[in-house]
Formats: sequence, C-alpha cells, structure tokens
Amino acid sequence: MKKIFFQGSISILLFFGTWFVLTKIDWVSVFKVQKATDKTEEKLGDLFWKIVQETEKENKIPFVVNSIDSIVNQICTSNKIDRKGIKIHIINKDDVNAFALPNGHLIIYSGLIKNSDNQEELSGVVSHEIAHINLNHVMKKLVKEIGLSVLISMTTGNSGYEVIKETAKMLSSSAFDRSLEKEADIKAVDYLVQAKINPEPFAEFLFKLSDEENTATKYLTWISTHPDSRERAEYIIEYSKDKKSKFSSVIALETWDRLKGKLDY
Repeated sequence: MKKIFFQGSISILLFFGTWFVLTKIDWVSVFKVQKATDKTEEKLGDLFWKIVQETEKENKIPFVVNSIDSIVNQICTSNKIDRKGIKIHIINKDDVNAFALPNGHLIIYSGLIKNSDNQEELSGVVSHEIAHINLNHVMKKLVKEIGLSVLISMTTGNSGYEVIKETAKMLSSSAFDRSLEKEADIKAVDYLVQAKINPEPFAEFLFKLSDEENTATKYLTWISTHPDSRERAEYIIEYSKDKKSKFSSVIALETWDRLKGKLDY
C-alpha cells in the first residue's frame, strides 16, 4: 500500500513539475519566432528562385512539364503530401542534378532526366529531394551554415545581391550533413513504396554514381553534392528488402522515351 501511495505521489509531483515548467515558457514568443521563420523561408524561396530564373533557362514545354508533374503528383498523392507546396522547375542544363530551395521550390536539371536509365531512377531522386523539403532540411542547412539573422537580413534588403547569389549557389553545390542525407534517403524509399514505385532503381542509380566517382564527368554535380554513393545504395537496398509490393510505372514507357527525346535542345 505504501508503495502504491509513493508511486502515486511521484506521479503527481512529476505532473505538476512539468506543468510548472510549461507555464514558464513564453509560447507567444515561440510562435512568433516560428512565424518569422516561416515568413523568412517564403521570401528566401522567392529570392533564390528569382536568381535561378535570371541565370538559367526554364523548360516550359507542356509535354515535359506534364510528364514530370505526373511523377510528382503520384508521389505526393500517395503520401498525403501537399502538392501545392512542391513547386517544380525544370531547367535546361546538362548537369545531372536536382536540389531543393526554401519554400518548396524543387529544381530539376534536364541532364538528370536524360541520364536516368528509367523513370524509377528519376522518381527516386525526386522523392529524395521532396523528403528534404518535407523534413525541413533546407532551412536547417541554411540556418546552420549562414545563421538565421543573416537569412532574415537577406529578406529585408540588407544583404547584397552577390551574398544572396552565393547562398543560393550553396544549395545546389554542397551536400547536406550525412545524417540528413540518410534521413532523406530512407524517407524517399517510404515515399516510393507507398506510391507503388520500385525503390531498387534508386539504389542502382547511386551504385552507378559510385562506379564513376573517380572518372565521372556526366555525374560530377550530383556526386559532389551527394557523397558516399555506394554506402547509401547499400543501406537503401537493405531497408527496401522487406518492403516488397506490386510496383508499376507512373507514366507509359512510350511517354518516358518521348520525354527524353523532347530534352534534346
């Protein structure tokens, strides 16, 4: 009886102790900081995308845009991801690369599409970048590398154009922390399986990169921003083992072939 009374007393003390701590937190300030961060992310996304627009050529061919949208829609719908929050931009550039900007902007270079052996490889890379967006990795990286105060100053016009340009360039040319990359890889596999897309070609894409890491020219950009390709491919294969499902193509094979042909500019 004494033991029960003692345990009950401890539980009550823990409850009121936790309640006391929570009452001391300035929740209004916390929410204000979050709101400010969200607003900063929105403005940064617009700023960085504007720089990409000024320096690169966007592919707006309806067939190309609609084909990629079909893949993105499948991934988002199957995983209950807000499709409106993912803003796809296809850039005519031979580099094999894709990267996320703040506020859901996802840049896909035509070189990535052209050099993907199949739509599943492309879907894996796209899922990986969507994972970075949904897991808030983009802002985490920026805050760590640049600092929140500097980022806010960019959105208020207190930073020069070159600073903004170099910050945007960092997102397309430098890697995330290894832990964030692995988290995005694992989440990408979950997205693919849920969307009935085979995740193994995503691992095969990474194996392909690892085989070319010493001599690569074609895959140089993606390798530089996503190191340790073989290690990543191996844990993706391992994680995918127990996730067998009935997989299917998102777009018809003829559509895929035609899509790659449309990128011969």
